[in-house]
Amino acid sequence: MRAVIQRVSRAAVRVDGELIGSIGEGLLVFLGVGEGDTDRDLKYTADKTVGLRIFSDEEGKMNLSVKDIGGEVLVISQFTLYGDCRKGKRPSFTSSMEPAAAEKMYEEFIEYVKNEGISVCHGSFGADMKVELLNDGPVTILLDSSKIL
Repeated sequence: MRAVIQRVSRAAVRVDGELIGSIGEGLLVFLGVGEGDTDRDLKYTADKTVGLRIFSDEEGKMNLSVKDIGGEVLVISQFTLYGDCRKGKRPSFTSSMEPAAAEKMYEEFIEYVKNEGISVCHGSFGADMKVELLNDGPVTILLDSSKIL
């Protein structure tokens, strides 16, 4: 499972011009599910996301999590995180999980974060989405559950 996590002041997602989710201060999570991902990958990625200490404390140090600050999370499905560009110029997405199983894991990720007491909004799986964000910092973190030591 791969995630691109951005610390944001605000973020929103629209489908067909309609606002379907928006957050204030928190995390924008672009989430990709890879072929062979399991509950272990899901738990690792969700735990890391919720626990990332990338918000400033009273001394200006990145020492607080989204949970610590009472922030929100916007989760967007992003199979293109598994794009392989090593051959040619057109990315191959064969490492992405097939859509039905990927959607199930995407929804489980959202529920996991919600169960941590965090307000969560999300995009529409498989839809053509327009995502707006105001990156704070900028702070952008990459997670890849296949890189667990």
